[in-house]
Amino acid sequence: MADLSDRYRLYQLAVQNPRTEIDFVDRTFRQLRGRSARMLREDFCGTAAVCCEWVGRRKRNQARGVDLDADVLAWGRRHNLAVLDAAAQARVALIDGDVREVETPAPDIVLAMNCSYWLLRDRCHLLRYFARVRDALAVGGIFFLDAFGGYDTFRLLSEERRVKDPQSGGFTYIWEQALYEPVTGRLVCHIHFRFDDGSEWPRAFSYDWRLWTLPEIRELLAEAGFSRVMVYWQGWDADGKPDGVFVPVESGEPDAGWIAYLTAEK
Repeated sequence: MADLSDRYRLYQLAVQNPRTEIDFVDRTFRQLRGRSARMLREDFCGTAAVCCEWVGRRKRNQARGVDLDADVLAWGRRHNLAVLDAAAQARVALIDGDVREVETPAPDIVLAMNCSYWLLRDRCHLLRYFARVRDALAVGGIFFLDAFGGYDTFRLLSEERRVKDPQSGGFTYIWEQALYEPVTGRLVCHIHFRFDDGSEWPRAFSYDWRLWTLPEIRELLAEAGFSRVMVYWQGWDADGKPDGVFVPVESGEPDAGWIAYLTAEK
């Protein structure tokens, strides 16, 4: 099964939820600006699943996806854009380029999700990227990011989760934090997949990041010139599991693991 699998498809099933992500982004933009956004730019877009979800929301929505990996962009064109109708496809443009250098029409929204910007491990590089995003945004535009943390983030660990798959019935997604270096903040993580026939795809994806904390991210966004930065914290349901509802907060809980969204307003 490992030999027959498509790692980008597995990633979309195990990691991404474009509908939920765009629900949050679309709703939050309207709450903050009193209108709907039209132009969205997805930085580090990968397969552009979020771009495709965006243009499906309203007929006037447009999306630009930016990524340095030509292979993953080509996969996104074949498997995600190809299922859209011709009119929707015409409202998506995928760009093979560096998010710190790319020029696009001024978007209402820029996204940097799945902690993709953590690839920028030096302060000067992340600050430069944030400043470029602010300059690129339209008047009143909003930058959306996510982050994770908690005391388990500083540990070496491996977590498993069963993922449903309409083709195979399901597989096991494994998240491994393989290295954390306290002096530099370097964090190396891997995604592995294990299948019901016993075969595995080790290190299907690997990430060599810096573990950026929320105070650092907020300070860099402010230094880049954003007028207001807000943190949206996820709550818990009656069973003690994340409820998927993110609300603006001034403080959070010292949990073992948490996920948060941030907005930075131009």
